[in-house]
Amino acid sequence: MNFKQWLYRGNRPNLVARIMNRGFAIIHAIGLFPNYMVTLEVAGRKSAKLLSFPLAMANVDGERYLVSMLGEQVNWVRNVNAAQGRAVLRHGKVEYVRLVPVDPAQRATILKEYLRIAPGARPHIAVDKDAPLERFEQVAARYPVFRVEQARN
Repeated sequence: MNFKQWLYRGNRPNLVARIMNRGFAIIHAIGLFPNYMVTLEVAGRKSAKLLSFPLAMANVDGERYLVSMLGEQVNWVRNVNAAQGRAVLRHGKVEYVRLVPVDPAQRATILKEYLRIAPGARPHIAVDKDAPLERFEQVAARYPVFRVEQARN
């Protein structure tokens, strides 16, 4: 088990990961890193309190996508589903968005691009970033992907 896997043992962030995530959420929200590093804000499904998560956003064919490197049972995915996709992205500006689930049959190309831009996710997704697209198709159903759309009032 490497350090990055240890941070999310059992698909849950440990104390060190939570502290690091909080720091990265602040940095991403300010807009200091490349524009694909964002902070997702979504209402907690139980508390309704606004929660922040640092994420890497993949761009494929002019569309933007968020990927859960830890699968379906992570808090941000469960909160997005409970909020019917309503969320906020921050990267130097505030953007109200709707996150739309992507069908597993459409995820392979997105997952490949995601692993290219998000080296921290590589230990958590069971495919090498340079693997053929067929390998990504085999695991696509395990990793939720959401297309980022502008929110409509």
